[in-house]
Formats: sequence, structure tokens, C-alpha cells
Amino acid sequence: MDRKKVFGQVLDMFWLTVACFIFAFAWEGFMIPNGLSAGGMMGLCTVLQYATGGLIQAQYSYIAVNALLIIIAMWAMGIGFGFKTIYSIVVSTLAMQLIGGMEFLHCIPGQFFYVRETLLIPVIAGVLEGVGIGMVIRYGGSTGGTDIVALMINKYWPVSLSKAFLIMDFFIIALILFLPGKEFADMIYGVVEIVLFSTVLDFVVAGQKSSYQLLVFSDHYQKIADHIINDLDRGVTVLKAQGWFTKMDKNVLLILISKKELTNLMKEIKKTDPRAFMSVSPTSSVYGEGFEEIKAGIPTSKKTK
Repeated sequence: MDRKKVFGQVLDMFWLTVACFIFAFAWEGFMIPNGLSAGGMMGLCTVLQYATGGLIQAQYSYIAVNALLIIIAMWAMGIGFGFKTIYSIVVSTLAMQLIGGMEFLHCIPGQFFYVRETLLIPVIAGVLEGVGIGMVIRYGGSTGGTDIVALMINKYWPVSLSKAFLIMDFFIIALILFLPGKEFADMIYGVVEIVLFSTVLDFVVAGQKSSYQLLVFSDHYQKIADHIINDLDRGVTVLKAQGWFTKMDKNVLLILISKKELTNLMKEIKKTDPRAFMSVSPTSSVYGEGFEEIKAGIPTSKKTK
């Protein structure tokens, strides 16, 4: 293995470590000190901790349940995934123990991170957890639990990570209503956390992968199409259309492009034809060459060399 690959692996492990501490901080710094819970395996483990009066700590049940899920993940996602998942779970557990013992990092009265408004606690925790788990997923790992289940669903079916998390999380968050002393408001705090978590997660994981569909009406469509093909290395489709008012035939460009390429393309279109008419629509999913792989529960054949 050359130096570049070694450095890349070391950098990945560094960011995985940072991400695990952010994830742990969301729970041990904000949610658990305030008796709150949310979705995911960690949410389930916190409910167990509250139900047993702290006898079964969340970090211990968390690593125990994940032991079985790791075996499943290695079988479904590959050995490399399993290694990074094991690393992420172990580091997350250690981070929770460290942060759990550092009272100055807790969102409680008298400490720096104390927040007076209870509603803001799940908001902050949701953002932190979304950033943490999003980074873990981007670098090829998982913090375990419902992360693994969601990733396996996302691998074979066209279901976004956020939707997969939300479906499981709403079932888990409702369990807090069965604990003595907990009210409907406690469940709502958990819902706020998972909504913020899911939103931030998709942003961190997808990032610049967001795509847009453009319809461009221009008399200089050939020059614009050549720019897309030659300079952006993207495909473009010419649609035959007719203006119903003028009854004149028109050529309309249909373009699918990533978020990071959109601004430059719009500048080029304006430069080529200031009178061009454009319709820009965000797309939730684009499958095919140059974008995402089609996921339909059918194993894909191996690529030929």
C-alpha cells in the first residue's frame, strides 16, 4: 500500500473519530442529562436506562445490541464496512463514557452549555447527531443500530436514509410514553430531535449530490448544448416543442445536473443568450450513469473489465 492510500485511510479514521465524539456529545451532553430520548438504537438504549433507574447504562446496552448487528452488516455490506462500523461503535462508546463523566460539557444549570429553553435542547442535539452520523456514513462507517438497518435498506431499495430513519424512529420514540413520570411533551421533544437529525443527515450525506432538472428555451440552444457536452461532460436532450401562441416550432434543452455545477451552467447560459428562458426544478432522486445507481432490491451484475 502506497503512502497516499495510507494517508487517506488515516485521514478517514481521524474524521470518523471526530464524528463519533460529535454524536456522543449530542446524547451525553444534551439529551441524557435532561432525561430526554429520541429515535435510533441510542434512543432505545436511553429508554432502557431510564426504565431501569440507571442500572443498565445506555452505552453498555448500545454496544451489546450492536454486536449482532455488526455481524449482519459485515455479511450484507462487506468486510470493510464492518471494520469501520466496529471502530465507530467502540469509539462512540468510549466517547460517551468520557463525555458522561465531564459535567462541564453537560447541558445542565450552572454549566457553560446550559440552555434555559427545553425545546432548544433536542434542536441542538438533533443538529449535532445529524452532523456526527452524517460524517460517519460519508467516511464509510456507521454508529450501529438503526444506522445499519437504514444503510442496508438504502443499498437495495430507493428509500432515502432520512425516510428509513424516520420510519423506525417514530416507533422507538413512542416507547418513552410507557415510562412513569413521562408525558406527551417528552415524546414531542424526541420528535423534534429526529426531524432535525434527519434533515441535517441528508444535507451532510448528500451534500453536493443534490440534482436539478433544467428546461432551457433559447434560440442558441446548439451552443449551450455543446458547452454542456464538451465542457461539463454531461448529457443533454433536445425536445421538439411548439409555442401555442406563435405556432412556431422550438427546440428545448432538457438537462439533469448536480448542485455544484448549476451556478456555472446558469452563468454560461446567461452569457450565451441573455434572453434565454429557464425552468429549474430540484429533483429528489436521479438514477443512471453519472448519478446514483438504481436500487431495486436486485443484485447488480459485476462490471466487466
